[in-house]
Amino acid sequence: MTIRLSQLFLRTLRDNPADAEVASHQLLVRAGYIRRAAPGIYTWLPLGLTVLRKVEQIVREEMNRIGAQEVHFPALLPKEPYEATGRWEEYGDGIFRLKDRKDADYLLAPTHEEVFTLLVKDLYSSYKDLPLSIYQIQNKYRDEARPRAGLLRGREFIMKDSYSFCLRDEDQQAAYDAHREAYLRIFERLDLPVVPVNAVSGAMGGSASEEFLHPSAVGEDTFVESPGGYRANVEAVTTPAPEPVDFTHLPPAQVHHTPGTDTIATLVDAANSVHPRTDPETGEPREWTAADTLKNVVVVVVTPEGERKMAIIGVPGDRDVDLKRAEATIGAKLGIAGEVAVEAAESTDFAKYAEINGRPGLVRGYIGPGLSLEDRQLGADEENPSLTGIPYFVDPRVVPGTSWITGANEPDQHVFGLVAGRDFTWDDTIESVVVRDGDPAPDGSGPLSTRRGIEMGHIFMLGRRYAEALGLQVLDENGKLATVTMGSYGIGVTRALAAVAESHHDEKGLIWPGSIAPADVHVVATGKGAEVFETAEKLVGELEDQGISVIYDDRPKVSPGVKFGDAELLGVPTILVLGRGLKDGNVELKDRRSGEAQDVALQEAVSTVAERVRSLR
Repeated sequence: MTIRLSQLFLRTLRDNPADAEVASHQLLVRAGYIRRAAPGIYTWLPLGLTVLRKVEQIVREEMNRIGAQEVHFPALLPKEPYEATGRWEEYGDGIFRLKDRKDADYLLAPTHEEVFTLLVKDLYSSYKDLPLSIYQIQNKYRDEARPRAGLLRGREFIMKDSYSFCLRDEDQQAAYDAHREAYLRIFERLDLPVVPVNAVSGAMGGSASEEFLHPSAVGEDTFVESPGGYRANVEAVTTPAPEPVDFTHLPPAQVHHTPGTDTIATLVDAANSVHPRTDPETGEPREWTAADTLKNVVVVVVTPEGERKMAIIGVPGDRDVDLKRAEATIGAKLGIAGEVAVEAAESTDFAKYAEINGRPGLVRGYIGPGLSLEDRQLGADEENPSLTGIPYFVDPRVVPGTSWITGANEPDQHVFGLVAGRDFTWDDTIESVVVRDGDPAPDGSGPLSTRRGIEMGHIFMLGRRYAEALGLQVLDENGKLATVTMGSYGIGVTRALAAVAESHHDEKGLIWPGSIAPADVHVVATGKGAEVFETAEKLVGELEDQGISVIYDDRPKVSPGVKFGDAELLGVPTILVLGRGLKDGNVELKDRRSGEAQDVALQEAVSTVAERVRSLR
């Protein structure tokens, strides 16, 4: 069916909306695909809905191709299933909660593991029913504190989530592999390059986790690659730890007066000027560097329930803490279920953290490891009670025998030669520092390089967490009850559309891939005479007869410049212009991607466009 601009519910904009920071957000609003309803919430207009349904259809076709079956759950769900798995509390402020008139608790589903599990439990009871894969394409809701970038990070969004249910691990692996291949086909059909990377599973738990990231400068995720093929989200990167060092020959640690050295840079300068050292092997002077210092970063970990816990992370002084990496692992280290938030108590902001007030041993710029693990647990440090009970973690590079310059927990005092494993211990190691270009890959495949990316999909093995919590068991071949194992597979449908817009545009507007464009061809009729519109009507009808979808700019009193501008903004990959060339029997065929234009004989226009459309679908 032809979309006529004279009748279409559309208003294009010349200027970018004030709240739009990234190109996809700007162009989708300007081109009349979406409109903002509230922060992180958008209304879909006719053209946007057309593109969205095409994205959904591609996802649906590839899911069906691997034998997954579509279902559809409500978005409004009761509290009880989420309470059974512990996620009602784990999600904290991250979900929308509400009560009905009878004061019963409900939520707007951020994800549907529980109800998928309960549905299969309700209907299936035998190993003969498995393996099974089911999926849905449904709205999700998350109370993002800072929704941004339009559809890339919103409070309401559409996801395809699918789940596999198997009794045997080999069947689960086959389901995982099938989904992985389906995802690669989906993104190929969307003309959206992705990089599968190792990842962490987050609040949903599980293992064998991979994310599909679309490389983009506006992406919120950072991933790494090595020449040998290692790929991972930085949150999943593990650090090859050095071997422990023999410290029996090292001299005792010494405390030195180091006034005005509350930064790593000033500490290194003071160490080199006041306490120079020599290389023990060569006897030559050897400068202290930031890598010789141990920086102790105070963080506040906020649990899903809003409880605040303090921790200290010791990292080499030439490294900075990546709060997102710390969030991925520190919750489990502290025995906290669910996703946590981590705040860094920067030295200049100490006063705003109530957790630090009343702890005189936490001296800005002079914090050290403090007590041994045993003493901290027992509260045995009478001279420095402020550090008692604070969990202390270190970077994996801090191994027994390594020697450090670090704070003495007193103003203007640093310890030189403090040896790990001899003078201080720690609760655990933690991956928390910024991964840098040139860091070694954990599998030995070469130096890492970092890139930014948008997370498009995530697949992982859930294992039996939800099945055990909700009692999903079936009778096995021997007539005994066995717990089902699960896999989880998600794609952000609305985010995929935004990512395509982000990567397929120029300064004039959107450039949709043929597979999801709102139409196959955009016909523009220019001129004041009736002949051009009559010819365009006939041409549009012939295109329709060939199964070619058309946006037809039939507006009679709109200037050619405005029509051309709208055609480029809307982003249909093929533009067919009827204008002055008609007197010579020609129309103009424009390639929106390359900008190239060619004259085509009117009688050949339909066949030429049809051939081009087939090549782009």
